[in-house]
Amino acid sequence: MIGVITGDIINSMKADPAVWLSTLKEALAMWGTTPKTWEIYRGDSFQLEIKNAAETLKACILIKSAIRSLKGLDVRMAIGLGDKSHAAEKVSESNGSAFVNSGVMAEQLKKLKLNLAIRSNHPAFDREINLYLKFASVIMDKWSDTSAKTVLIALQHPEKPQEVLGKMLGNIKQNAVSTRLKRANYDEITELLLMFKDKISNLQ
Repeated sequence: MIGVITGDIINSMKADPAVWLSTLKEALAMWGTTPKTWEIYRGDSFQLEIKNAAETLKACILIKSAIRSLKGLDVRMAIGLGDKSHAAEKVSESNGSAFVNSGVMAEQLKKLKLNLAIRSNHPAFDREINLYLKFASVIMDKWSDTSAKTVLIALQHPEKPQEVLGKMLGNIKQNAVSTRLKRANYDEITELLLMFKDKISNLQ
């Protein structure tokens, strides 16, 4: 089982692409190379394949924190889980239930007024996880740019102590890092990621 994320940048028309495009590319490049693993198309839309389905939510939160670290911008993402029946040179031309599920969910996000949701071949799993994602989105959609930047660095370097993270964030003190992470509900986000991995393992 793989994961496919289909997303688009919110408020992209109000910002210079030079401001967010490089940030988005850097976030997507953590998971592979373009165009086989990820592509940006129609200006502000993108698709990303995650070979390990259990890592799909982490990828979403990394992308979310990267884009939210830029003032006034956000991202809408649909997670699709399933198989990959056709591997093409471009991820947008690959196929399988993961791609179909992601595309179907992406079309529903605006109507449902959601910025993050999941669709798989397991309806009971989807109902449960989507409830968790709604609660998580209440938190993540309100992140300030500084909170989002701190979450991004913490997720990228989970093994590093807060003193080191502070230096990476521009020489801020450890207690400031701790305060930012607490304000961003980082502990709860990491608990959600662990729970998601556990639930995925029960599907496979």
